[in-house]
Amino acid sequence: MVFIILLLAFCFSAALQADGMSRESALQMAVPAVQAAPLLMGTDSGLYALTKNGGFEKLWTEGSVKKIIRTRDYWALLTGNGIAFSTDCKHWEMRNNGLPIKRIKVYENGRKSFIDIVQEIKDFECYGDMMVLAVKDSVYFSRDRGLSWKGIGSPSSRTDGIKTVAVAALPELTVFAAHSIYGVSYFQPDRNGAAWTDINTGIEKLETTDNPDEVSDIAVAVVNGKTTVFASQTFRRRLYRLDWDRKRFDMIWRDTSDFGTVDSLEVNADLFRFVQDNAIMEAALPLPNSPSGGGGQLVFTPRADILAFIKAIPHNVPWTPNCIFITGNRAGEHTVGLSELWLVNEEDNRRKSAAAGKAGLYLPVNQAISAATFDKHLALMEERGLNMAVIDMKDDYGRIRFTPKDPGITAKGRVFNPVDLDAFLATMKQRGIYTVARIVAFKDPELAKKDGGKYAVWDRWNNTPWQGYYDRRVKKADAAADAKIFPSNDPEYVIERTYIDEQWIDPYSEDVWEYNTAIAKELQDRGFDEIQFDYIRFPTDGDNLASARYRWQDAGMDKDSAILSFLRHVRARISAPISIDIYGSNGWYRTGARTGQEVELLAPYIDVICPMYYPSHFEQTFLAQQPAELRPYRIYYIGTGRTAAIARKQIVVRPWAQAFYLNVSYDRRYYNKDYVRRQIEGVNNAGAPGYTYWNNSGRYDDIPPFIGAPK
Repeated sequence: MVFIILLLAFCFSAALQADGMSRESALQMAVPAVQAAPLLMGTDSGLYALTKNGGFEKLWTEGSVKKIIRTRDYWALLTGNGIAFSTDCKHWEMRNNGLPIKRIKVYENGRKSFIDIVQEIKDFECYGDMMVLAVKDSVYFSRDRGLSWKGIGSPSSRTDGIKTVAVAALPELTVFAAHSIYGVSYFQPDRNGAAWTDINTGIEKLETTDNPDEVSDIAVAVVNGKTTVFASQTFRRRLYRLDWDRKRFDMIWRDTSDFGTVDSLEVNADLFRFVQDNAIMEAALPLPNSPSGGGGQLVFTPRADILAFIKAIPHNVPWTPNCIFITGNRAGEHTVGLSELWLVNEEDNRRKSAAAGKAGLYLPVNQAISAATFDKHLALMEERGLNMAVIDMKDDYGRIRFTPKDPGITAKGRVFNPVDLDAFLATMKQRGIYTVARIVAFKDPELAKKDGGKYAVWDRWNNTPWQGYYDRRVKKADAAADAKIFPSNDPEYVIERTYIDEQWIDPYSEDVWEYNTAIAKELQDRGFDEIQFDYIRFPTDGDNLASARYRWQDAGMDKDSAILSFLRHVRARISAPISIDIYGSNGWYRTGARTGQEVELLAPYIDVICPMYYPSHFEQTFLAQQPAELRPYRIYYIGTGRTAAIARKQIVVRPWAQAFYLNVSYDRRYYNKDYVRRQIEGVNNAGAPGYTYWNNSGRYDDIPPFIGAPK
């Protein structure tokens, strides 16, 4: 039996380590037995099979492998390059016809080129000859084993954010998809006028909202002769069985943790298995019935043998497994097919390690230039046990706040009241303070007005550089004296237009990339420990967003591909850790529709994500259940864990903490020193390795004494 073999491998490992031998040796000694049940491993380098000598044979090496599926007649892989298909697991062909393409722009030596790749596939399942998969904003279906794909739309036209898909015969052919915000929906492609229909009754909601909390995986199996659908959740450990007749989900398992992930459901006729944080869990089926008719509770136990085997693999080969597949060879044996192994094999790298364990504050440049205020901040940091400072080097107004050595920087930017960079960095290093150079990337009034607006986001209606505004209808007597006024249909009223104090440069522009990268490169070379990009997004505010035109946008590119292309450009030229600031909502949900900030997509190119979970910026009732004063803790504790899970723990999550008062309803009632302290307690309890206080004016009277060391 394959599980007995795996258990032997685990026992070998424990015994040999007790005798001073390595896990590599343990794995190699277990290989002859394991060969009786072939093991496949999907990694970022491809698909490999375990060999008799303890190594791995290359089966497919054209990209990363995230999921391995075996049916009676074929093998299929979910890869970074689309869907790979084989009938013998040796000869593979790509089956991507009809799938959407993501275009990446590459800019080298003054020349641009493009890489066209299949849009990132979020999930993939097979059912006989039928296949279904999802990209961020649409589901695709194939009836011919992936030879041709047809889009069947999205459960939500409002925003992207699909997480998982499944297909089943109930008995009518039914496709399921789960959206990060709007939950589970189904689609029956053989029906005339088929449309997506929500089916969320029974799934736990995100507190104080009407949204079901994200469903991580959907699995289909025949249990007791009946096709049955199961589901799990990403941010709370819950399992559900779908009652198709009643169109509701019944909870069949939960644990007592207040946060955690369940993913990679594997269901056979008599066995249920899944991956959770640092564990492989397993239970026997069929599910017992309860008097209420809702189904009994499954009883799960950890499979320490499988977990140990997975954890041993990276010690024997240079790859960390994304997924594994072990085939049972005899009657009664079960296969082991698990993906999402980031839950048990957390990635680490040198840059990530350097950026971890940092707690600090935003230091306004003007206060770093003045000896009196600079000394005050240094004393505060020492008193509060802070070891990091973030300082503007290109600020919100596009001004360069140091004196560059690179003439290309001064040609595009304006140096304004610069800090003495060498003296500043020497002082910080002497005190052991980690320094982060903040570069405001795409909000840049200085560059927007250069060369007749060449680099600016353009207004297609006015044929001028674009600037967002809001219009409101007011009585003539109430109009602001400095507002721009337009007539309305009612002579007693006027339209009052208020312009937003923001001007943007085009995120698609390779010249803009080069400019920001040159700044980052010089700051790295002159001694900053980390480069941080803020406003690394598209504009999101204004009644006139529809008039924004991106003249540097190349055919086939979208917002995600613009931000991704920029980060790839920077990553190739910067060795220091790179951090990015994102909206709190982009760290909360699996979507980047308005901004281009899709965490899951960007994580491989950066080292730190800094979500702005400011309680004042969410809806004021969000997570404000009783006791309402704990709302800041909830937002930071849950939000930090959500961002880490969406990013598959590839990066440091270092949230910005709100150390300022905003005149909104919740702050008016609750803002005080405890409000700030609770944010940090939430971050620390979520296991995040750092945080940064933000106060634009440099007032940090509200920050608490140091609360433990960042992880």
